[in-house]
Amino acid sequence: MSANRQYKDSVFTLLFGTADKILELYNAVSGSNLPSDTRVEIATLTDALFMDRINDLAFVIEDRLVVLIEHQSTICENMPLRLLLYIARIYERFIDGKAIYKSKLISLPRPEFYVLYNGVAPMPDMATLRLSDAFVDCPEAKTEVGGFFPLELEVPVINVNVGRNQSVIGKSENLSGYVCFVDKVREYERMGLNISDAIEAAIKYCISSGILVDFLDKNSREVRGMLFTEFNLDDAKDVWFEEGKEDGREEGRVEGLEKGITIGVARGEDRAKRQLLNNLLSMGMPLDQISIATGLCLTQIERMYKSETE
Repeated sequence: MSANRQYKDSVFTLLFGTADKILELYNAVSGSNLPSDTRVEIATLTDALFMDRINDLAFVIEDRLVVLIEHQSTICENMPLRLLLYIARIYERFIDGKAIYKSKLISLPRPEFYVLYNGVAPMPDMATLRLSDAFVDCPEAKTEVGGFFPLELEVPVINVNVGRNQSVIGKSENLSGYVCFVDKVREYERMGLNISDAIEAAIKYCISSGILVDFLDKNSREVRGMLFTEFNLDDAKDVWFEEGKEDGREEGRVEGLEKGITIGVARGEDRAKRQLLNNLLSMGMPLDQISIATGLCLTQIERMYKSETE
């Protein structure tokens, strides 16, 4: 089954957008050994209004197991809460809205959750995020036996950077290739190349080394735009924050500091988006590919471009 390509992808979701690659990835992260003919149904949540993915990967295995996998370069401590909301929405697909009022037990596929981390900040090979860490300290909320919370969701975080968890990464050719590709982009950046040239050099290195050859040959244009956006957004977050603080100090004199910082961050974000758009246009990237890479519709791109040239 192919992924729905009308929705904005990341390189990770584009790579693992088919049932066979999803199964390979699941076998690696879970330690399973499911055969290649195992039935996999993609259930990734999407927002029809904004044409965007809500979560990275969600899929059902043989109607008995529903798996959500998130890929992050920065760990979000609210991921257990997000996954709780995601799984509830996915379960809604399996049941008739009125069925929950019937006395007969509804059968649901068992859930599993994973976060794959490939950021640059230090992170152990394995960690666990728990929903209960977000609960306000309330001892009476625990059950009398065992001290467990009545609502819990645990998410294993697997570090998939080069040199980490090789026993996991090595079980998936595509995950191993993805890890190598991202690491090469960062290596070329450290050597002094700008992000665009670093991505181009990493693509050439991987193809010449037999890494993700078919994927990069087929999707090189999209990969360039997506990864350029992903890497620049990480840097842009820092820029938005700093610019927001500066603008916020000025706005704060009149409108209050908190409101001023909010206004400043929005202005900094807008400037960063405009710069990103100009960079992609200067690379000669077609408008439809820019739309996929940035999540902006063609009308927004045209409006921003006109405002820059007027």
